[in-house]
Amino acid sequence: QVQLVESGGGLAQPGGSLRLSCAGSGYIFSIYTMGWYRQAPGKQRELVASIGSGGKTKYADSVKGRFTISRDNAKNTVYLQMNSLKPEDTAVYYCNAEYGDDFWGQGTQVTVSS
Repeated sequence: QVQLVESGGGLAQPGGSLRLSCAGSGYIFSIYTMGWYRQAPGKQRELVASIGSGGKTKYADSVKGRFTISRDNAKNTVYLQMNSLKPEDTAVYYCNAEYGDDFWGQGTQVTVSS
């Protein structure tokens, strides 16, 4: 049974940092492209960042230079380091695993507010 379990969300002040983690199980983690998506209230889910099996990364323009995605295949975990957070980063963040088929985590809330 495939599972993606996110952690690390919470409340941060503008300019602050958070680190999200997503632990995968039940599939061959290393061959999947792993991604972080987010969905703010009233908005469509959007790609934040992704990292391929070979380590190639992609970022949304809105987070370039502030967020960093990384993966540790030995731990079956993908991370999203979020720095210089802005109120507009407030959303539910979802972990995604893609390799033909597609799996999603349950989401973790990130709120950026003073």
